[in-house]
Amino acid sequence: MKATEVLMEEHRVIENVLASLETAANRILEGQLIPMDFFFTAADFIKNFADGCHHKKEEGILFVALEANGMPQDMGPVGMMLADHEEGRRLTRAMREGAERVQGGDATGLSQIAKNALDYTTLLREHIQKEDNVLFPMADDIIPVEQHQQLMAAFNRIEYEDEIHEKYLRIADELAKVLMT
Repeated sequence: MKATEVLMEEHRVIENVLASLETAANRILEGQLIPMDFFFTAADFIKNFADGCHHKKEEGILFVALEANGMPQDMGPVGMMLADHEEGRRLTRAMREGAERVQGGDATGLSQIAKNALDYTTLLREHIQKEDNVLFPMADDIIPVEQHQQLMAAFNRIEYEDEIHEKYLRIADELAKVLMT
């Protein structure tokens, strides 16, 4: 298996959480009550799985391998992906801040949650499409086949640090179940 295939599998998990997050944000806009714990859990998933595990593999391993094989990190496709990652972090922080405001009794935080959650889902869906359809095929062409085994070993080290990977796969399923009621 190639490193890019692992990342694409993780994209499918992230997309499931995006669907749940979008549903929750739209329900808020419709005036429905969504427990703030949902948004804290979603922000935790984003921070620790999407950003902490998945983006760590991209930024710390794949992008480094791309640079070592001639693709600059400060511009072009990798530069765009890094900018998206930073914007995602900003939107996640703002969504969490909105949930904290609501939890503290300020109902105006609901619109902040909804806006940032929807902006995040839009950003990440577009980001995933760019990676799956542009960057990852480029990576498969640029990175020599024999280096993929090294990338996979590095990915495995990240995945199993503190059992983060499996924990957040379970959390992704739990987020979807919250909205089924």
